[in-house]
Amino acid sequence: MTELIWSELDQRAVDTARILAADAVEKVGNGHPGTAISLAPLAYLLYQKVMRHDPADPRWVGRDRFVLSIGHSSLTQYTQLYLAGFGLELDDLKALRTEGSLTPGHPEYGHTAGVEVTTGPLGAGVANAVGFAMAGRRERALLDPNTPLDQPSPFDHHVYCITGDGCMQEGPASEASSLAGTQKLGNLIVIYDDNRISIEGETSIAFTEDVAARYAAYGWHVQHVDWTGGGTSYSENVEALHDAIEAAKAVTDQPSFIKLTTVIGWPLPTKAGDHSVHGAKLGGEEIAGLKSELGFDPAVAFPAEADVLAHTRNNAAARAAAAKAEWTQAYDAWRSANPAQAELFDRLAAGIVPDLSDALPVFAPGKKATRAASGEVLTAIADVMPELWGGSADLAGSNNTTMKGQKSFLPPERSSHEFSGDFSGRVLHFGIREHAMGNILNAINTGLTRAFGGTFLVFADYMRGSVRLAALQKIPTIFVWTHDSIGVGEDGPTHQPIEHVASLRIMPGIDVIRPADANETAQAWALALSHTDRPSALILSRQDLPIIDRDAAGVAPATDVAKGAYTLIDADGELKVVIIATGSEVSVALDARDALQAEGIGTRVVSAPCLEWFNAQPADYRAAVLPDGVAKVSVEAGVSTGWREYVGQTGEIVGIDHFGESASGAVLFAKYGFTAENVVAHAKTAMARLG
Repeated sequence: MTELIWSELDQRAVDTARILAADAVEKVGNGHPGTAISLAPLAYLLYQKVMRHDPADPRWVGRDRFVLSIGHSSLTQYTQLYLAGFGLELDDLKALRTEGSLTPGHPEYGHTAGVEVTTGPLGAGVANAVGFAMAGRRERALLDPNTPLDQPSPFDHHVYCITGDGCMQEGPASEASSLAGTQKLGNLIVIYDDNRISIEGETSIAFTEDVAARYAAYGWHVQHVDWTGGGTSYSENVEALHDAIEAAKAVTDQPSFIKLTTVIGWPLPTKAGDHSVHGAKLGGEEIAGLKSELGFDPAVAFPAEADVLAHTRNNAAARAAAAKAEWTQAYDAWRSANPAQAELFDRLAAGIVPDLSDALPVFAPGKKATRAASGEVLTAIADVMPELWGGSADLAGSNNTTMKGQKSFLPPERSSHEFSGDFSGRVLHFGIREHAMGNILNAINTGLTRAFGGTFLVFADYMRGSVRLAALQKIPTIFVWTHDSIGVGEDGPTHQPIEHVASLRIMPGIDVIRPADANETAQAWALALSHTDRPSALILSRQDLPIIDRDAAGVAPATDVAKGAYTLIDADGELKVVIIATGSEVSVALDARDALQAEGIGTRVVSAPCLEWFNAQPADYRAAVLPDGVAKVSVEAGVSTGWREYVGQTGEIVGIDHFGESASGAVLFAKYGFTAENVVAHAKTAMARLG
C-alpha cells in the first residue's frame, strides 16, 4: 500500500482551495461553495496523491479518469485544476460562472482542460463513470489481448467519481451502479459524500435508506470513512480516506464504493452543516471567519501564496513525469510486441474512421424492416471497424443490435446459454436501464472506441437527458431507436411513438435519421459513423418496408442519403406536386405518385431521411429539391409539428396529431390516412390552393 505523505504545505493547499471556492462564489454572487469547501481534502488527495495524470497533457492515454458527478460543485474540481497546473489560473477562478470563462457553472467537456465529461444533471456522472470503466476494460482487451488480466497493461487505469446524496437518489446512478456490479468493474471507485444535505435541507425528509447496504447488494466492495465520529466530533482523517482508496484499488473483481461521512461547509464558523451553504454565497462575515479560522488574512481575497502554488504544481508535474516514464516504458514494449494493435491504436488515437463503402451490404428489391437491415449492416461492418461495439436495453432481438458471431462484453462467469463472452466482447447488455445506457455510451464515445445502444423509440423519453448531454458535448453516440410509429400495431398507444421524432428534431446538435428502406439504412449507418462531432439517432421500423429498386429508371442511388433529403424519383412531365416523406411513408408516397402520374399530374417524391443534413445543404440545392410554385405534401406517421417549414403555407401535411390504439399497423395506417389515396387527395387540395 502506498504511504501517504501529508505536509503542512499540503494542508495549506487544501485550505487555500476552500477559500478560493468561497471567494469565487462571493465575487460572482451565486454558485455552490459548501461542498467544495468540505470536500477540498478529498479532491486534493485525489489530484495530488492518488490519480495518475499529466497537467501538461490532459488527454494522455495512460491517465486515470475523474468524474465530478456532483457537477454543481464545480469548484471542487476547478480549484484542483488550478493548483495542479492544468491551465486554469487565478483569474479563471475569479471569472467563475461568467460569460466566456473557463469556469462555467458546471464542468463542460471540451471547454476546460482536465474535464472528462460534462456533469450537472445529478446521477448522470455516476453512469458516465461506469461507462469510462467499461471502456477501459474493452480498450485493454482490444489493444492488448495477449497480456493476462492479472498482469499490468499500459491500457490499465482507474476511474474515480465523486458523488453525493442527490446523485444517490437519481435513477441513472442506480441503474448504472447495478450494472457495474454485474460487470465486476474493479477499475471503478466511487466516493460518496454523505453530508445528508440537499437544497430542501436535511435529506431525512425524503431519503433514509442505507446507501452502503444498497451498494453491497449491487455487488460492490464497500467501505465507510466517517469524519464526524458518528456525529460526535469532526476530524478530517485524510490518512483513513487514503487507506480506503488504496484498499479499493487492490480489489480487481468488484467496483468500489467509499462512503465518506462529512459535514457540508466544514469548517465554516457558523454555517457548517446548514443547507444554505449548498447553493448560495456565504457573505463577507462568514468568509472572514473562515479565513481567520484557517490562518489566512480576512482582508485578502483569492489568496495566492507562491510557496503553496509552487508546491502543488511541482508535485503534480513530478508525479506526472514519474508516472509517464513508467507508462512509456510499458507502452513502448507493448508497441514492439503488438504491431497490428499498435497500428489500430494509431488510427483510433487519430480519430480516423475507416472507409465502410466496400463492406456495406446492398439489398436487392424485396421487403425488409429497417431494424433488420440495421442488424445486417452491423454484422457486415464488424471486421472493418473492430472498435465498434454496442447493444440494447434488453431488446437485442427486437432492436437487432447484436453483431452476429461476436461475443458479449461481460465477465466470463456471467455468460448465459444464449450469450457468452468476456471483456473482449462487443455485444453490450445494458438490462432495462435506458437512461444509464445513454450516459454510459456517452462516456465510452469520448475515448478510443465507438459504441451504440438501442431501445424502442417510445422509450427515448426515458433517456432524453443523456441524449441531450451527448448533443451538448458533441459526442458521437449512436442511438438506435426502433418500432418507430403506429406501425408498432397491437401493443397500442403506450408503445406507438407519435411525437418523438419531432421532439428529437428540435434538440440542437443531433442528427435524426429515419431511413426509407434497407439501403438507406446502410448509408445512414456509414454516415453516422463518419460524423465524430455529434450524436446520431437512427429511427427504424418494426414492420417490413419495400426495398426500393435503385436500378429502375429515374430512381436515385441510396448514397444520396448524405444530402439529407433528395429527389428519389422525379416527375414524369411538368412538375406539379412534390411529396416529401420519411421512413415507412416513402413507399406510400411512391404509390401516391403512381396514382397522380396516371392522371397526368407530374409528381416528384423526395425522401427526407435527415432534415438536419438537408438543412446544411446550400440554399440553391434545397430550393431545387423543394421549388417554389408547386404543391407540396409531407407524409410522416408522427405529429405535424415542423413540416410547415418545408411545405410552405399552401402545402399539406399528412401526419397524426393524436395517440394511436391497439390494432394492427396496417389497419392503423389505413384508418389514420397514411394511404396513397389520402396523400393524393391532399396533393390535389394543395394544387387547388395554388390555383
